[in-house]
This record gives sequence, structure tokens and C-alpha cells, in this order.
Amino acid sequence: MSNKNKFKHQAKEDILKNQEANVETQATEDSEANAEVSEEQKEVEAAEDTTEDPLQKVEAELAELKDKYLRTVAEFENYKKRTQKEKAELIFNGSEKTVSAILPILDDMERAVANSANTEDIQALEEGWELIFKKLQTTLEGLGVKKIETEDKDFDVDFHEAVAMVPGVEEDKKGKVVDCVQTGYTLNEKVIRHAKVAVGQ
Repeated sequence: MSNKNKFKHQAKEDILKNQEANVETQATEDSEANAEVSEEQKEVEAAEDTTEDPLQKVEAELAELKDKYLRTVAEFENYKKRTQKEKAELIFNGSEKTVSAILPILDDMERAVANSANTEDIQALEEGWELIFKKLQTTLEGLGVKKIETEDKDFDVDFHEAVAMVPGVEEDKKGKVVDCVQTGYTLNEKVIRHAKVAVGQ
């Protein structure tokens, strides 16, 4: 083979080697670039996974608030029912206490009525009824019921109801209770019936 042909052959081989080297270099660069892109893509996807969807967040908060609201409503309804039951029991038990306290007085009255037919002693009957009346007053006071005092008291709209004005009374009787037409009562310091009175004018 002539030198000229050898030179051409060598040049072709060098060109082929250079091309192969370029191809390998390009493949390596492409592979590295693809690897970098893949890593960046993974990072983006990971970031997307960790970033919560705002709509889903709002929906979760709404569901939580709705649950709290329903629980609060249920608790309030239970509270109302419990309070109504306790109030009804209190009224019932209060009535029972009052009736139980008055029953012995009723027994005394029954005995007095039964014995009144067998006695002609009017004074004894009057004393018996007076004792029963005092017992009733004492029992009511024990339940918190008190008589509103009116004798020589200044007229007070909080406790008295004027049903008549009495003119021509002495100077020191003006504006005062002159007579009590109907007794008034308080229950635990609260007026349950005003005393009906005549007032000096």
C-alpha cells in the first residue's frame, strides 16, 4: 500500500474515532442532562405532593367546623331537656313538700269537725279552732310564707293595695294603714298577695 493510501486510511480511522468519541461524549452529556432533568422533576413532584390543595384545606376546615357546630347543638338540646326535667321535678317536689306539711292540719280539722257534733262547749270548740289556725300559721312560716304586717304601718305600694281612702282621720294617721280588708302574704320575701287596706286621707 502506498504512503498516500496509508495516509487516507489513517485519516478515515481518525475521523471515525473522533466521531465515535463525539457520539460517546454527547451520549454521556445527554445522559447527565436527562439525570439532572429527572432529579429536578422529582423535586418538583415532591414539592407538589407536600403542597396541600387550598380547596381541600378549606373543605377539611369546613367539615371540622360543621362537626363542632352539630356537637354544640346536640349538647345544648340535652342541656335544655335536662333543665326542663329538673324544673318539673322541683315543682313537683315543692308541691309534695307543701301538701305533706299541711296534711296533719287537715287531720286536726277533720277531728274538730267530728267532735263538734258531740260537744256543746262552744268555748272549747273555739279554742280548738284557734290552735289549728296557729298550727297552720306556724307550718306556713316553716315553708317561707309570712303575713304582711299592716297595723300602724305607712302605706307601701310594694306590700299594700289601697281599696279605700278614709277621710277625716287624725293627723298622725294620714298616709298610714287604718284597716286591713284582706291579709297579704310573702313567700321567701317575695309578695305573693298584696294586703288590701284602707288608708287614712
